[in-house]
Amino acid sequence: MNERGAQARVVIAGGGVAALEATLALRALSQEPLSIELIAPERDFVYRPLAVADPFLVGETRSFPLAKLAEAAGGRLLGGKVAAVDAENRVVTTEDGGEVAYDALLVALGARPREAVPNALTFVGPESGAALASILDDALAGEIRRLVFAMPAGVGWPLPMYELALLARAFLVDRGATRVEIVLVTPEDRPLALFGSRASDAIAELLELRGITCRLETTPVRFGAGVLRVAPEDEIEADRVVALGRLIGPRLEGLPHDGEGFLPTDAFCRVGSEPDVYAAGDATQFPLKQGGIAAQQADVAATHIAARFGSTVEPTPFRPVLRGLLLTGMAARFLRAEPGTAESSINTEALWWPPAKIVGRYLAPFLAGTLGLSEELPPSTGESAVVEVELGLGDHATWAGI
Repeated sequence: MNERGAQARVVIAGGGVAALEATLALRALSQEPLSIELIAPERDFVYRPLAVADPFLVGETRSFPLAKLAEAAGGRLLGGKVAAVDAENRVVTTEDGGEVAYDALLVALGARPREAVPNALTFVGPESGAALASILDDALAGEIRRLVFAMPAGVGWPLPMYELALLARAFLVDRGATRVEIVLVTPEDRPLALFGSRASDAIAELLELRGITCRLETTPVRFGAGVLRVAPEDEIEADRVVALGRLIGPRLEGLPHDGEGFLPTDAFCRVGSEPDVYAAGDATQFPLKQGGIAAQQADVAATHIAARFGSTVEPTPFRPVLRGLLLTGMAARFLRAEPGTAESSINTEALWWPPAKIVGRYLAPFLAGTLGLSEELPPSTGESAVVEVELGLGDHATWAGI
């Protein structure tokens, strides 16, 4: 309990995956009653993993009232947007001037995408669906000869680029547009190299079988006048280019952050030397930006917060495990990389349950039971490759994404 002897007040800045996972974890782990409040401007929780499938008519992005989800998870939603933190006085300030006191604070504000390849369509999720659907219409109308999917350097989660390329190929072929060339451009030395050699080889073979050209060790720079300029110095002819964006952190006033606005965290997801301030998800400096990783960080923070306020739970340090699910437009495959090795195995059986796109210890079963989101994948036309890799804390410099 806090020094005043009252119920400890945990404030969570954010309303996404990490925020809900932390709320559920705190309720499960705490032995003393906690007041859990989420501060977020959003009214809805958007289940974003299927955004890549929207333009291809094989999936649907869904949203649900955030206040009801927060309540069902054991918290309470406060409307507003966090503007600053006064760590010395343990107060969060919102943009409208409101102040919320806390005993422990978890920052789960996510990150914002920015354009990385000028003049390309920057795919950022559901907001980009209509623009990508328009490109597909142009391809079906015979106006596009070559469609390039480009992954810039420094992207925090590259797997959606592979999904977009594979789904685009399946979509166009199914509609008779077999002459449209699909090219995938990536700075990686192997397709999704983080997932191990066997998984990478399988993905490379899949791209080849689908007739997708993969340009490795090639960094997209700028698109214009029918040419994608890349580094090393080269050019790729293209009629349209779709690129992922780079993320920038929340740059929250009152807390330490790097030049890109991301919060530094330790092995227990504590922010710098600030007392009782934690961070999870895309807002942190951890280079891999993915929902499953955000949930794992939220769990780590929750164990430490629960122990801080009287629980006998043993705080567990952050040791991330990467699980990925790749939509490709055909039959499903599951892959797993062995921890600490470059090898990976392929299996037709699910590697976790419920088999959700976002894997969280508490969130996945909660969403499955509350919203029926355990199997929200495109039905018979959706092929999936699921990859699981355990990363050591010293592996932060080597990463790729879901």
